[in-house]
Amino acid sequence: MMPVSMVGRAGELAELDRAWSAVARSHRSAPAVTVITGAAGVGKSLLVAAALEGFAPRPAVVLSGAARVHDPAPYDWLAAVLSGRDTGGLDLPADALAWLAQQPDTPRERYAPGALLRVAVRVVRGLVGAGPAVLVVEDLHALDPASLNLVGELATAADLPALLVVASRPAADAVAPDLTVRALARLCGVRGAVRQHLGPLTAAQVAEVLTQVYGSRPAHRLVNAVWQRTGGNPYALTELLAAHSGQGVAALFHSRPAVPRPAAPPDVELTAREVEVLDCLVAGMSNKQAARALGISVRTVTVHVSNLLRKTGSSSRTEAALWAVRHRRPVSAPPAG
Repeated sequence: MMPVSMVGRAGELAELDRAWSAVARSHRSAPAVTVITGAAGVGKSLLVAAALEGFAPRPAVVLSGAARVHDPAPYDWLAAVLSGRDTGGLDLPADALAWLAQQPDTPRERYAPGALLRVAVRVVRGLVGAGPAVLVVEDLHALDPASLNLVGELATAADLPALLVVASRPAADAVAPDLTVRALARLCGVRGAVRQHLGPLTAAQVAEVLTQVYGSRPAHRLVNAVWQRTGGNPYALTELLAAHSGQGVAALFHSRPAVPRPAAPPDVELTAREVEVLDCLVAGMSNKQAARALGISVRTVTVHVSNLLRKTGSSSRTEAALWAVRHRRPVSAPPAG
């Protein structure tokens, strides 16, 4: 199916391309900043992906990370960037790198928050090198405070040849609305920053999508019905079209699509410690209670919970606990607190 959320976004794509050209073809003293906001499902991530695909010249480096929506840990964005990446060439303290990468067994950091922030900026500088680079920050609204600080620092870092692209839902949807408001204000206040807000598709744009999918322009009545049913939300429109794929345009009138839930991976390999943390989730323990029961730090539990959500395809702690009951052996009793 065609990428429906790209309908009506030509202006935004052109603006992103101009911002990239300013970085790639000139010597800027600080990154170019683009902030993209919009409701869930409006196509922020697909817009960024389409822009990256069309950038010329190609970025020498792309560093992309998203928030761990459930149980965020410090420096989640940088941890996502570092995941699976070789950092052996970076001239930085190994213990700080391991902590920023959220390696579960890393001892508590010996750095003050300000010093750790400076190390985090140095990590990004080391990865960018001579550039030019694109730094993509997904889900700013769900980021932890340390990541928000880091993104703000990167936006004004001198001699960093990069385009910083930040995507966020409105602050009202944020984990910490006040922090998100301040972070967005800081980013939008950078000189030359580009601000884009993606709204829903219009009825005419929905008609364009339907024309591309079905090969002919549908009746005005059907277009309006689809537009009202989906609210012009590209994700909802995509789900509707997928649910009725191959049935003809008239099928769009009748039933609402069920949004598919991702199935849990059939073969999930968990470490021994992850099994222990999962047992604690089944017992209904908080991260603090699990940390006390297992004799580890709350931060380490948080990282394990994030890994469990990712590995089991769960969207919440409760869902992970249900997964344990349905897909694994009966869990053992968690350690006594």
